[in-house]
Amino acid sequence: MRSLVIFTGQYLIFIIGLIAIIATLLSEKTVRNNIIILAVISSLVALAIALVTGSLYYDPRPFVIDHFTPLIPHSSDNGFPSDHTLFGMVAAATVFIYHRKTGILLGILVILVGVARVIAGIHHPIDIIGGVLIAIAATSIAWATLKVLSRKFPKLFDRFKSRHRL
Repeated sequence: MRSLVIFTGQYLIFIIGLIAIIATLLSEKTVRNNIIILAVISSLVALAIALVTGSLYYDPRPFVIDHFTPLIPHSSDNGFPSDHTLFGMVAAATVFIYHRKTGILLGILVILVGVARVIAGIHHPIDIIGGVLIAIAATSIAWATLKVLSRKFPKLFDRFKSRHRL
């Protein structure tokens, strides 16, 4: 069980990234370009929101408060929000807009990463929830902004549409 928690909490994020990259590369050219642009902008928005919220809300890591050694070695900095969850969920939300089933799979895997990091003693549940909510908000903001920009400047941007209505 310990090895599974360590693998999930520390390394599953790389598999999530790989699946997101493969889904992007296998997409039709316009969709692939849209995913890449959306992912970059969503990541920057998520980082900005995370920096602001992290400076407003300090959540000491569980191993610091309860004085134990976590299963995954980590620095004793602010745990809010979880970076693994934040950027994993940005990837999941970005892919979800164009590839629903793959995005849902990635979202489930990201939640597993978050749960493992809580079990490992390096995050509280609020850190994981914060990462998920910030990622979804950042991706939504980026997507809505790019949709507006693509209408105003059609020569600069491909149309930001998905095959699904959100």
